[in-house]
Amino acid sequence: MSDVKKVVLAYSGGLDTSIILKWLKVTYGCEVVTFTADLGQGEELEPARKKAEMLGIKEIYVEDLREEFVRDFVFPMFRMNALYEGVYLLGTSIARPLIAKRLVEIAHETGADAIAHGATGKGNDQVRFELTAYALDPDIKVIAPWREWEFASRTDLIDFAEKNQIPVPKDKRGEAPFSVDANLLHSSSEGKVLEDPNEEPPAYVFQRSVSPEEAPDEATIIEIGFDKGDPVSLDGKALKPHELLAALNDFGRDNGIGRVDLVENRFVGMKSRGIYETPGGTILLAAHRAMESLTLDRGAAHLKDELMPRYAELVYNGFWYAPEREMIQALADKSQEKVAGTVRLKLYKGNVIVVGRASAHSLYDDRLVTFEDDRGAYDQRDAEGFIRLNALRLRTLAMRDRVKG
Repeated sequence: MSDVKKVVLAYSGGLDTSIILKWLKVTYGCEVVTFTADLGQGEELEPARKKAEMLGIKEIYVEDLREEFVRDFVFPMFRMNALYEGVYLLGTSIARPLIAKRLVEIAHETGADAIAHGATGKGNDQVRFELTAYALDPDIKVIAPWREWEFASRTDLIDFAEKNQIPVPKDKRGEAPFSVDANLLHSSSEGKVLEDPNEEPPAYVFQRSVSPEEAPDEATIIEIGFDKGDPVSLDGKALKPHELLAALNDFGRDNGIGRVDLVENRFVGMKSRGIYETPGGTILLAAHRAMESLTLDRGAAHLKDELMPRYAELVYNGFWYAPEREMIQALADKSQEKVAGTVRLKLYKGNVIVVGRASAHSLYDDRLVTFEDDRGAYDQRDAEGFIRLNALRLRTLAMRDRVKG
């Protein structure tokens, strides 16, 4: 790293990344470019620009990536109905490849030698950032200060900040009660007061939803329109991807939807406990599966379900740009060509209940399933041969075992 002259830093404007910014200058004697992404985390980003200016940064990137995030990352993932370990909607995982992609692009635009991130050496994010970076530029240099520096405590960090004229707000001087990551898809809370998985999380941890107990006593009915597997309208109104997800977040928040308390297996090998809130995503997953239930062939639907855990694991582990993820994505996208129509949902005290679905591409044929006169659409006598053929191997096994017995 001795030849590093310019670094692009993923910069939030918070204390940790501000310390990293100064540490990069001191340690490497390099120029720093900051990149701050608006992924819908709900925070004003101009303070990050001003903080970077105050710290002497000349090249500052602050970008609104909400539309790209939802359109090119969140929605493709939802076409696959991805859930990590059957529960987690991958809100943090899916944001990292976009951030890392822009870090690499900005490095190319500015002639930087390296990129840097503030992920710790214990977590998954370091893997996600760096796998993406190397997939897009195999020669890029990556600096991960948490794996390099000598700081062993928060006191060390604050001492460094004070020695280098980095403002430390009063509320940042003590240990934070828990760490938070947020974007338009979800919020994630981990650590400190949440480290004991046998302790119920304090109410103040939740940021994106009211508790189900406090949700309205009257259900909310909404209708989501789909085209090629993606949501395109809400209650008959066409919306851009990020607008639609934001609107679903509002409905989910008000109805206590999307809370998950999970002990998960990190890619680096340890178990961790996280509190996730994904209000809009939880609604969207239920709606998308309902739309598929009407329009997707059984073989295609079951194959997707078989591949889904593998896809989710690839996203969780940081392999968004790996060929196997792209191959499974191509399969998922092909399956979505006729996944179009509307799904009506009832939202009530933490529950998402499907109450209706309709599609011009429906495979549901009431002539086949009716208990009334099917007008010759189905000959029940055909079932006898179907059953006998499927039972052939079972009968053969039973006869063999009976003879031996």
